[in-house]
Amino acid sequence: MRIAPVALALLRGSAAHFFATAFSASRHSAPSAIASAAASRIPSAFVRNNLSLRGGALNMADRPFETWTFDRHCGTMDWSPAPEAALSAAVADGAIDDADLVIVGVFAPPKDEDAKDDDEEEKEEVAPIAFTGKAKELDDSLGGALSELAAENAKAFQNGGAAGTATPAMRVASPGGKAKRYILLGLGPEEKDKDVENATIAKAAGAVAAACHEQKKAGSCNVLLPSKIGGAGALTDFSTAFYAGLYADNRYRTGKKVEVKAEDVKAVRLFMEGDLPEDAAAAIATGEKLAKGVSLTRDIVNAPHNVLNSESLADTAKRIAAESGGSITCEILGKEECEARGMGCYLGVARGSETDPQFIHLTYKPSGEAKKKVGIVGKGLLFDTGGYNIKTQMMELMKFDCGGAAAVLGAARAVGDVKPDGVEAHFVVAACENMINARAVVPSDILTASNGKTVEVLNTDAEGRLTLADALVFADKECGCESIIELSTLTGACMISLGKKICGVWTDNDDLAKELEDVSKVTGDKSWRMPMANEYAEELKSKIADMTNLGGRYGGAITAALFLTEFVDKKKPYAHIDIAGPVWDDKTGATGFGAKLVSEWVRRQGE
Repeated sequence: MRIAPVALALLRGSAAHFFATAFSASRHSAPSAIASAAASRIPSAFVRNNLSLRGGALNMADRPFETWTFDRHCGTMDWSPAPEAALSAAVADGAIDDADLVIVGVFAPPKDEDAKDDDEEEKEEVAPIAFTGKAKELDDSLGGALSELAAENAKAFQNGGAAGTATPAMRVASPGGKAKRYILLGLGPEEKDKDVENATIAKAAGAVAAACHEQKKAGSCNVLLPSKIGGAGALTDFSTAFYAGLYADNRYRTGKKVEVKAEDVKAVRLFMEGDLPEDAAAAIATGEKLAKGVSLTRDIVNAPHNVLNSESLADTAKRIAAESGGSITCEILGKEECEARGMGCYLGVARGSETDPQFIHLTYKPSGEAKKKVGIVGKGLLFDTGGYNIKTQMMELMKFDCGGAAAVLGAARAVGDVKPDGVEAHFVVAACENMINARAVVPSDILTASNGKTVEVLNTDAEGRLTLADALVFADKECGCESIIELSTLTGACMISLGKKICGVWTDNDDLAKELEDVSKVTGDKSWRMPMANEYAEELKSKIADMTNLGGRYGGAITAALFLTEFVDKKKPYAHIDIAGPVWDDKTGATGFGAKLVSEWVRRQGE
């Protein structure tokens, strides 16, 4: 990942700092307790808390997670277990408060057009919530307690004015039983002539997940949603965001540091005031499968380099195929196969790695006829030191330079589970690290890509585009993909342009741009189309080769995109998606960005 000095200076204050420093035996010497836990997906906390102590200290074979030994690199990466809470849906035609925790979704009262602006010191008094339907019945049965809860929290809650906000829990004693807890969930202002946005549903589901975690000892939760929220799509969106909200990466924690989200909640029921779709259970299951893809994406980006390298990523790809029920096949090309294909750009970067290059190719095929064949390429740099142009800042974050590969493999997991019709999808990752040794590429080297084009390496920290070059040629020529998208944490320049919430999209194809824009809005993975200024290609000219791997100081995100277009047939729709900003959150770590975007784009290709 190439980060210009100006980008480093601006980002310096927000850099997160954490390294995983635990040590353990490799998978070949792991104790039976860890091996059996991996096979049965027993939560890692259980294994850690039951490891034996020898002489007052852990034996090397009993360390909390698998990593390298002194002489052997790590060969596998654990996956975080899926949340255990069961989500279901039902029609709200009976009692809806037969649970330990009851969450009532409410739209905000209509906004007074004559109300003063938010920036004025004096604000209008918030209009009270007008409960309707089942919510009103529940409020009446509680003697107006919900109305009182809204009134007491009117200032902070704004009576549901912001989607995903929630009131504190109100406890109501039940005769002869334990107290029940009630929470009001904000759904934002209701727009009469518009459907409820996907983002609103996702925020609401995330708030429900947070409430389930915060309300300890609540074994069950009921959620009442207004009649305007309904349909299979809404259930899938809710399910995806709910399960994604329960993600917790405990793989490298021990003892009291382990935190399982909503561990007390066993069942969550959505009560719909509208009609319940016939395929409600299937819609919820689809959302859960998509959330598993997002979870894997986060696991890959969160994993430290002493766990995740090219070989352990290849092992993850093999597991994706093995768990797909036969819908996905896995092919791993080693250095000999890559050399036979002339992948000089990829192998030039990979020469600096401790582990051998692993060129990952997953193929999804539908049960019926495929109407279209598409390619999804992800940048797979498992760690980026910058090479001989070594980074001077932010290196502790460069494990996230595999964010493109993580999104692609997470999407592959989701696609393999959901099994969309009508599309054949090829997921391609050229996995390696950008390290320094006597064999590593140096500035001024000239590499030859698998399409025959030569590249002068001006900067070894612009390595991701070199690995992507051969991956794009493979997806184009060998796989014969009709349309290709590629995701990468490619430039700090894109982060400076769009910040840390929005990815940049570069494409000359208006139809593909529109597809990605629509998918972005539906999934919540925000994107913005950027200019493909062909006149900037002059900056990639080399004195002695076909091109250089780096442009001038300005417009670096654009010249990076232009470089990549040299490795895809100009007649084919192709989009470069730079996700360097949104792939990582300084407070929470990996975000899972891109997995939903890719999954939904693939699904729509078969329609």
